Amino acid sequence: MAHTHAHDHHGHEHGHGGNGHGRAFAIGIALNLGFVAIEVWYGLQTGSLALLADAAHNLGDVGGLLLAWMAYAATKLKPSEHKTYGWQRGSILASFINAAILLVAMGSLGWEAIQRLQDPAPIAAGTVMIVAAVGVLINALTAALFMSGGKTDMNIRGAFLHMAADALVSLGVIIAGALYLWQGWDWIDPLTGIIIALVVIFGTWSLFRQSLHLLFDGVPEHIRIPEVRQALSAITGVASVHDLHVWAMSTSEPALTAHLVVREERSGDGILRDAQVVLHERFGIHHITLQLEAEPCADHCAADKY
Repeated sequence: MAHTHAHDHHGHEHGHGGNGHGRAFAIGIALNLGFVAIEVWYGLQTGSLALLADAAHNLGDVGGLLLAWMAYAATKLKPSEHKTYGWQRGSILASFINAAILLVAMGSLGWEAIQRLQDPAPIAAGTVMIVAAVGVLINALTAALFMSGGKTDMNIRGAFLHMAADALVSLGVIIAGALYLWQGWDWIDPLTGIIIALVVIFGTWSLFRQSLHLLFDGVPEHIRIPEVRQALSAITGVASVHDLHVWAMSTSEPALTAHLVVREERSGDGILRDAQVVLHERFGIHHITLQLEAEPCADHCAADKY
């Protein structure tokens, strides 16, 4: 007869520093909103389209940060009878939207730069450089707030990439302004725009691909299914493993279900305990549901399962 065991464990390493990330989002949004106001003011004063365009881009980033913050907060909401997993999938969706917005923004920036390369226009380099320097400072500071969480949570990494990309954009604007003042090259501004766009697109593509993969219940990148199967099969008393599934409940919490075919000579509790330990320690999986099956009843069940 089948013996089913569900083990659900929350609040592991993905939960550490939770308040810190909430604070990081609040500070990041406040700083960037302030910077947008500065850019709009100076853009209107100098008639600089570059600054006004960057202000619009930064306002989009505030939206991206708000989206990531909402998704981060959603992972903290408790499950209900209607949503038994809670709102954790929101963090994956936010990562995907954030990456898509960044790719579209950089694509349009690159296209605009190509157009301008054919017909370069003079720029108010001094003012643009000063405002861009403030942008480097604010975006680098905001990116630093998310640096620690980026290793364990894709949604936080998306926010970090977004801010780091903006710091890079502002740095490129400063370099272009300096070269323009030094040599009078009016083509340097659009060329810098194209280079920045290519660098950001290259850096964002993996986030886009991974978040799309997780949206379709793909196996998280750091987990290899053959290794998980081998580790479970190696447990004393386990004859075979089938119906093995690993997916991401959120950007930082993988889940696993599997059927273990067990031999009679060992107790189910001992097998479950060993399985939990190996899945926790080797693969960082804490949300585990395992079904134990005796060999005779498992024969027909395993025939058409992965």
